[in-house]
Amino acid sequence: MKKVLLVIGDAAELLDTMYPYFRIQEDGYGVVVAAPEKRLYHLVQHERPDGWDITQETAGYHLAADIAFRDIRPEEYAGIVLSGGRAPEYIRYDEDLLRTVRFMNERRLPIASVCHGIEILATANIIRGKRVTTVKKCRFDAEVVGATFVDEPVVVDGNLICSRTWHDNAPWMRTFMQHLAATGR
Repeated sequence: MKKVLLVIGDAAELLDTMYPYFRIQEDGYGVVVAAPEKRLYHLVQHERPDGWDITQETAGYHLAADIAFRDIRPEEYAGIVLSGGRAPEYIRYDEDLLRTVRFMNERRLPIASVCHGIEILATANIIRGKRVTTVKKCRFDAEVVGATFVDEPVVVDGNLICSRTWHDNAPWMRTFMQHLAATGR
């Protein structure tokens, strides 16, 4: 069975994670949840309640990682999904995760990023000169490394499939699945 990596950490956004988790399986791919360690992780929900200027974060479900970043053999996977939420703020410094993302990019395999997932792509230094989208508060993270921010639900540049937030999950995952199918892996 073809496999896709789903990258999380504590405080990964619930809908950024669970929607791809099930959507990818619907098309017959295995989903391997990857994180800093092989253990249980705490997902969170993000909302902007009426009258709030910032995002409110509340507890969500838990999800166990199947594999630690250091144990990933990237050649075994057809693509990778970088979930959003606050997790990318700290996992973007994991050298094993960055190695995997760069491997996927060098082989032009589909890389899906939503929300704060752009922080991982920026740290991996693979978005310079690329058109991307992300949640507006991460626009700086993209532009400071030389990417062009576009405020659209889904932006595709080569093998990169970026989305703003979980509100764009349907077109984001539809596009990612098309790219997976096109690779033939």
